[in-house]
Amino acid sequence: MRRIINRLLVAGVGLLILSTLVANILINKSAKDRTYSDAQAIPHRHVGLLLGCARLLPSGALNPFYKNRIDAAVALQRAGKIDYLLVSGESLPSGYNEAADMKADLVQTGVPAETIYYDPNGFRTLDSVVRAREVFGQTEITIISQESHNRRAIFIARHRGIDAIGFNAAETSIRYILWDRCREKFAGVSAMLDIFVWKTRPRVLGPKVVIASDRR
Repeated sequence: MRRIINRLLVAGVGLLILSTLVANILINKSAKDRTYSDAQAIPHRHVGLLLGCARLLPSGALNPFYKNRIDAAVALQRAGKIDYLLVSGESLPSGYNEAADMKADLVQTGVPAETIYYDPNGFRTLDSVVRAREVFGQTEITIISQESHNRRAIFIARHRGIDAIGFNAAETSIRYILWDRCREKFAGVSAMLDIFVWKTRPRVLGPKVVIASDRR
């Protein structure tokens, strides 16, 4: 019995490693030449999709991933490379609301409130990306997050009929980077299963929201 259990464990670990490698190959292929770190080099898109995360760390300190995403969105807006921002993140009945936090901080930096659209139903990256098309009507977007997250989001977008590019927010300290890269490996496997196996839909859709068509 122990031998059988050991073999099953080895097979499970092998399958996980293989799945991670396959997911990494597919995601990198899908996002090849589609992410940018220079606001002057990235093509113009009407709407930038800012992906949410917690504003604060458990310690109460400002989350560096969050801060760098806000900074990246502001840089794109000031460079004239997006006309509108769609801020999308998780919200909970307890009052936790990533999208509301992002909108408030963007406005505080000087981004006009009327150029920001708000999506509190971005419970997962897939929800945020798919809702950008199915609720907000966007088929071409610039996704704003850290590079590894952008690559996964672009993979999802391209398999759901969205022409997506990514603007890379600055990375953080090496400790946070290592944790994020490790988490992204498993998230990549989940994204692959969502697209090819489960055909996952967003948790919430709801009424259509029209994003203004004029350039600012």
